[in-house]
Amino acid sequence: MSLDLVVRNGTIVDGLGGGPYVGDVAVRDGVITEIGTVSGDARRVIDATGLLLTPGFVDLHTHYDGQSIWSDRLNPSSAHGVTTAVMGNCGVGFAPCRSDDHDVLVDLMAGVEDIPGVVMTDGLPWTWETFPQFLDAVDQRPRDIDVAAFLPHSPLRVYVMGQRGVDRESATAEDLAKMRRLAKEAAEAGALGFSSSRLNTHRTGTGSQIPSFDAAYTELLAISRGLADGGGGLIQFVPDLPSGTYRPVLQQVFDAATDAGLPVTFSLLIGNYGPPLWHDAIAMVEQANAAGASITAQVFPRPIGLMVGLDLSMHPFMLYPAYQQIAGLPLEQRVAEMRKPEVRQRILADRPTITAANPIAYMTQSWDWMFPLGDDPDYEPDPSKSIAARAKARGVSPAEEAYDRLLDDGGQAILLDALANFENHSLDTVSTLMRRDDVVLGLGDGGAHYGMICDSSFPTYLLTHWARDRAAGRLSVEAAVCELTSTPAGVAGLDDRGRIAVGYKADLNVIDHRNLRLHKPVVTYDLPAGGRRLDQTADGYVATIVSGEIIAENGKPTAARPGKLVRGRQPAPA
Repeated sequence: MSLDLVVRNGTIVDGLGGGPYVGDVAVRDGVITEIGTVSGDARRVIDATGLLLTPGFVDLHTHYDGQSIWSDRLNPSSAHGVTTAVMGNCGVGFAPCRSDDHDVLVDLMAGVEDIPGVVMTDGLPWTWETFPQFLDAVDQRPRDIDVAAFLPHSPLRVYVMGQRGVDRESATAEDLAKMRRLAKEAAEAGALGFSSSRLNTHRTGTGSQIPSFDAAYTELLAISRGLADGGGGLIQFVPDLPSGTYRPVLQQVFDAATDAGLPVTFSLLIGNYGPPLWHDAIAMVEQANAAGASITAQVFPRPIGLMVGLDLSMHPFMLYPAYQQIAGLPLEQRVAEMRKPEVRQRILADRPTITAANPIAYMTQSWDWMFPLGDDPDYEPDPSKSIAARAKARGVSPAEEAYDRLLDDGGQAILLDALANFENHSLDTVSTLMRRDDVVLGLGDGGAHYGMICDSSFPTYLLTHWARDRAAGRLSVEAAVCELTSTPAGVAGLDDRGRIAVGYKADLNVIDHRNLRLHKPVVTYDLPAGGRRLDQTADGYVATIVSGEIIAENGKPTAARPGKLVRGRQPAPA
């Protein structure tokens, strides 16, 4: 039989950490059928001479719950080699949900994930109520890449408890029994697992704590047991930013997972300064795993923070009454006003209005950790490039320097506010952590934070900064590819992908590693109702392949939409 696709003469990086070697890969019916020297005809041949041939990348932490419904492309992720995205993280999402609670979940996602309410109102048909019905809706939508979904805690809590869940009242025995039953139902329908959050800065659009914020251990245990009843799955958790230790909240999750026999992955942030609190979390992981648990800390390979700008959701002057007088003007007019000396003086002499609506807004004046993000975005900038250092060199205040930089590029300039993962202005700690067997890469957040984050480009950053350009602590290409493929696939239980081997799913990337280049994020208005989002592209992706079909060539999407909903964990090929 004729083959569907052959990629010839590629430098094969198998996804398991093995040394690169030159060979061909053949594909038929969405599966890798032959590796080595492939003869025979194929409907499509790609010459990969001098190029890397890798498995498709697996992103464990996205929020494409909405975008997977209203769009057939999951970009930016699919523009950076991702072929499987796991959504429903952080305990937020759109199901289960009764019709009376649509506004509650819209408010939740608007606050936690920076998705404008009008985008969700216009883009979601709400043809589901239960979580299995939501999965069916996702399953019916053609798209470029595969998706898998967690059952999110906050919608589940609201569905079971109504306003009591919104108000964060304690669950009754009857509530817990129903949560367990619904978790079992979700797992049987194809939920990859269960997600929850206790992060203080995860707030609704109206400023309230999310429903899951202070849920009791008994609630975590009931849902975990329900997941186990339905066949198991992964627990994803976001602990609160530590005030001294991660230990109390993580221990509850670890104990619930141990009781139910489930694995856990949790978000681990590295403070920029002060005591290295991450040590305590890693010690807990080591102790739990030594006792037979399966726990991974999930880290991000560059600074975690915000992108701030006049055309984005946040910037340093957004809460200033003097700025708010012109905030409603179109960008071009706003910039013209801000360039007037009297307006500049008035805004800079003002002070922000204090509000509890969004704690993240208070973080937009971290001058020592804020940097202009140029056309060749530098995510490990030297301290001398910070707004504080630039201001000192100019002999002006940091606020003045930030004000002037926001006006660059006609007001479309972007500043990187590196709030975490940048310990002592370096990624050295990240370098140490991501080499550990109990650490997995994630936190790209694709499909969310549309106006303040564009982190789903991290696979390209890993392959450029960490596996090519960084002078110290460089990763080998095979190690970097392993961290993007078989490692996250294994954590998720998606054992049918993430490696180049016969019988495995034919998700592949052909990459010009020498010329791989990450572009600056740009603002685009392509969401439902004309909503705004940040997008980021790259040069160097010669082809991205999902189930044997080419979804993008040389950075341009094709018409192919082979992406499917992955229902639950997937076994390795026999």
